[in-house]
Amino acid sequence: MKEFLLKTPDLGDTEKIELVRWLRNVGDSVSQGDEMVELVTDKAAFPVESPYSGILKKIIIKEGSVVKKGDILGIMDINE
Repeated sequence: MKEFLLKTPDLGDTEKIELVRWLRNVGDSVSQGDEMVELVTDKAAFPVESPYSGILKKIIIKEGSVVKKGDILGIMDINE
């Protein structure tokens, strides 16, 4: 397995992005396209999907935290 860093995507021109909730727990098996985390801006809510299948290994950013583009949200072990 290979490590993959799940990062905050580019959500356009927004000043504040909040990580509202994790939709998966550490140790959960994840399929490509599964929603992992929900981010909210002043304009809308955005689910972040997993680009790979694997296992959520570690949560870096906790719920309720403010994040910016490129921040590492969590770490996955992925199947390539």
